[in-house]
Amino acid sequence: MHRPVQRQRLTRILVCAAAVPVMLIASGCSSDSGSDSGSGGDAKKDSSAEASPSATKAGAVVKKEAYAKLPEPCGVFSSKTLKELVPEGTKSNKVGKSDDTSTRGSCSWNSLDNNGVKGSQFRWLNVSLLRFESNETRGAGDKLAAEYYATQLEDAKAVSGAKGVKSRPVLGTGEEATLVTYDLKKKEGTFKQQTVVTRVENVVVTIDYNGAGLAGDKAPTVDDLSKSAEKAAKEAVQAVVTANGGGDAAGSGSGAAPSKSPSQSAGKSPSKSPSKSAGKDSDSSDEPSAGPSKSAAKN
Repeated sequence: MHRPVQRQRLTRILVCAAAVPVMLIASGCSSDSGSDSGSGGDAKKDSSAEASPSATKAGAVVKKEAYAKLPEPCGVFSSKTLKELVPEGTKSNKVGKSDDTSTRGSCSWNSLDNNGVKGSQFRWLNVSLLRFESNETRGAGDKLAAEYYATQLEDAKAVSGAKGVKSRPVLGTGEEATLVTYDLKKKEGTFKQQTVVTRVENVVVTIDYNGAGLAGDKAPTVDDLSKSAEKAAKEAVQAVVTANGGGDAAGSGSGAAPSKSPSQSAGKSPSKSPSKSAGKDSDSSDEPSAGPSKSAAKN
């Protein structure tokens, strides 16, 4: 006498199994009896609870970072560029300390052209690179880089003792770039500082370049130093793009489609991203007493 009921229940179970992909139907198939409103209500609640974690997980997916590695910091500039910016110090390069060269690095050069009784010309160049990886907790790599870019720029404008601080955008260098200039008086003389902070996708590049005429020699012009600093920034950005398999980085943005990293291809989770204070770990130990910017000291 119970066979029709059992067959009816079996039929309903098979129908429910076929309807699993359709979430709206699942709650209607969870009860043996459609007249049992209590169990039907519980089933709807349970079905909704099971669906929400999946939806949350899908919404939390973070875009992969564009650039998976950095170039070797002491190799970002051509010999021609170094000859122009640090003519007497092309081989004086000193790499900064870093606990993770895949996410941060720096290198500096210094040049002293001694002209005897006529004085001398001093130049100091530093490049700092900081790469941010996408993180489900902190967000996308380019977003983290943009935040650090803004902080780095403010630091460059807030150096203690800086006189005549000015800033202006630099076009055709990464996604965004700004030049900051000022004078800084030291016991050796007045140093003219140029700092270019630029962001290319998830990498922030900071160029510090300063010069001074010492012992009576004529001071270099801000225009000449600024052009050199901007040239160095463009070259460093290109080095980042090239290191990741991209092409020409000229233009308003990076202008190149970065290659996928091995971890992207394998679907591995990103490694630990650098903290906001990570730039301090790539500090260059040969910072001259002649006063590089505050941002250079941090990177």
